[in-house]
Amino acid sequence: MIVHKERVRPAAWSERRKKISRGWVVPFVALEWVWEWTAWGLSNWKFIEVLEYMETFSVLVVVIFYFSETGDRIKQRHYQAWQVINTAQGKGGSGGRIEALQELNADKVPLVGVDVSSAFLQGVRLVRANLVRADFSSADLRGSDFHGSDLGNSDLASSNFRAARLDDCKLTDADLRDADLNGASLAGADLEGAELDDADLRYADLKGIAWAHLKSVKGTNIAGARNLPAGFAEWALKNGAVDQAGAE
Repeated sequence: MIVHKERVRPAAWSERRKKISRGWVVPFVALEWVWEWTAWGLSNWKFIEVLEYMETFSVLVVVIFYFSETGDRIKQRHYQAWQVINTAQGKGGSGGRIEALQELNADKVPLVGVDVSSAFLQGVRLVRANLVRADFSSADLRGSDFHGSDLGNSDLASSNFRAARLDDCKLTDADLRDADLNGASLAGADLEGAELDDADLRYADLKGIAWAHLKSVKGTNIAGARNLPAGFAEWALKNGAVDQAGAE
């Protein structure tokens, strides 16, 4: 709110001049006196007051437009992120896809069916993401974080999940054939219907995994795997898994 105080009318120059004892100060005081009269004159000019109100109003209009267009800016940002992902589809390297995927997931955008096969996505953070039917085949996902994400029916064949975090992930019916899960954490992961043929589970944390309905584990290496559920090792070895610590 603009509050205007009434200015006191400046004294006449003759009165001001009497108070000046040093001659060299006169020009400076005269200049100040001129500005005082100018300020007093403008303070009584209503047009100036109207301009001030208009300036305040224009700021308010800008703020209103800014917030009213927030949705459009978010949509534009999402469109650009998807453009980055789709343009680089099938190519190696990152191509800005790490940032694009993380931004979309942070805004709760479903990433269903996203295709980032063969991409370099080392260290990507996609916590609690909706990645149903996604294609991460042959992607480099070392040190990534997919904690609590839904990767059901996803293609993860030949992907590199070394030292990745897949705790509480939903991996139902996922294709994990030949996937490198060495040192990864799959604690609490749901592997119902998943294919793990030739996957590397060495030193992986398998605490509390749902494995009763695993589709296949032929050639899966479980050497050094930690926190194996009761009966899992016996069942896996019986169904084609191997325990070869030095194998590559």
